[in-house]
Amino acid sequence: MNTIKSVCVYCGAASGSDSVYLETAIELGRLFARENIRLVYGGGGVGLMGAAARACAEAGGRVTGIIPDFLIGKEQAFEHAHELIVTKDMHERKRLMFERADAFIALPGGIGTLEELVEQLTWVQLNRHTKPVMVLNIAGFWDPLLTLFDHMQATGFVNVARPIRMLVAHNVRAVLPKLNTALDAVHDRDPHGDAAEKVLDRM
Repeated sequence: MNTIKSVCVYCGAASGSDSVYLETAIELGRLFARENIRLVYGGGGVGLMGAAARACAEAGGRVTGIIPDFLIGKEQAFEHAHELIVTKDMHERKRLMFERADAFIALPGGIGTLEELVEQLTWVQLNRHTKPVMVLNIAGFWDPLLTLFDHMQATGFVNVARPIRMLVAHNVRAVLPKLNTALDAVHDRDPHGDAAEKVLDRM
């Protein structure tokens, strides 16, 4: 059985309007610490990203923050990360986040979170990698995006033979079982990593 050893978390530099978003970020950070999974994230100390990283670090977990130099002040670079990497630009940041993660999870967030999520989904669809990509759909936050994906397919802009390959979890308890199952499925189909998960899992 394959196991997830590190997860890149994309999420907002704000806390959002519903306290459940912050509570979920904290719960996820603690889960990673408990399961000895490294949290890889954008390096900020504010919003959901800061909450998840702080919760993980305070519970004894390992945290890698990756932040471009121009955001150190704006996003208040997290001081308690086990490892803080400062990059020269966003491109280097995203490359390092990709390289250091076994999987990707998007919590609620803004345009930057959406951009990072969609980039990973695009790379999977183009068979550039087979790492699991998930949204944590807390309080239905990602429902409009899921509806948009359905609309794209219904109108012929997403080929049914190459569907959007994304996992959906509705609570933190479902995160690791879904990620590990997806990782096993990819490995079973193609031990060399040339295939990608082809099911939009909304359970």
